[in-house]
Amino acid sequence: MKIFVPPIKCQGIKTKLVSWIKENLSEMKYSRWIEPFMGSGVVGFNVRPQNAVFSDINPHLINFYNAIKEEKITSSIAKSFLETEGTKLSKHGQDYYNEVRERFNKNFEPKDFLFLNRSCFNGMIRFNSKGKFNVPYGHKPERFAKAYITKIINQIDYISKSVKIFNWEFVCQDFRKTLNNIENTDLIYCDPPYYGRHVDYFDSWNEKDEKDLFDILNIIKGKYILSTWHSNKYRNNNELEKYTDNNILTKEHFYHLGATENNRNAMTEALILNYSPINNDKIIYTQFYGQQLQLLEPKVKYSSDFSQDSHQISQENLNNS
Repeated sequence: MKIFVPPIKCQGIKTKLVSWIKENLSEMKYSRWIEPFMGSGVVGFNVRPQNAVFSDINPHLINFYNAIKEEKITSSIAKSFLETEGTKLSKHGQDYYNEVRERFNKNFEPKDFLFLNRSCFNGMIRFNSKGKFNVPYGHKPERFAKAYITKIINQIDYISKSVKIFNWEFVCQDFRKTLNNIENTDLIYCDPPYYGRHVDYFDSWNEKDEKDLFDILNIIKGKYILSTWHSNKYRNNNELEKYTDNNILTKEHFYHLGATENNRNAMTEALILNYSPINNDKIIYTQFYGQQLQLLEPKVKYSSDFSQDSHQISQENLNNS
């Protein structure tokens, strides 16, 4: 399955999980796709719903995609801009990067946001307490080579064509407001910040947010998918214990954090569904890194205590799937 990668990179992007999520939408009918935590938008952009609301509290993400929708950013505009700015970056390196970052923090121009996102350290998006972009330079003065610019403008072209075909709305607002306007026929995809992980000015997430999201989803009459983490070799996600009435799908993959195999860490991701997946036993999952597992946990009291017995039961489920 070919996965479209969006023009704006975000930490925690779900590119490696898109095919898994899409297969669990097989044959599902819904009127609107709702994303209260848009982030990169990679899942919705690949699902390609006819009607969608992409929402996020980060105004720069929303402004960028609205600029594409309003044709203030097109493939040709982005190509010319990145070629010009890339030449300056090649000549002046960090000094020019800092100049663009300062310019963006004054004017918040979407094209500058794209430039910074693709030339900063590790493609991060991070803002300080004053809402200023503060990611350091990625130290790649030749970043905007011809092939790299072509890749970016093709990504922009994908969005440009999509917003002409589909009814996609990009809105900057809190998830509570987005979920306050839900119809029974909507399908909600939630990918909130992970509680207890590093957050920034536009990506904060605390215990109250976690509780509010659960309380809202618990009374919603439509269908939803909640994407979160299940466990790693250090700890388990105890927040999953709240979702005892839901189906929980899990999938293991690897994050490559270093050059050696010792730094390749397995993470088990989870999808929480308030519905039963269709033809789950027929789903074929794309493998990206390492061993990837999928199991459907039954609707029983959820426990984060992985005993030998529970491991054996899970393995039996896998063998029977």
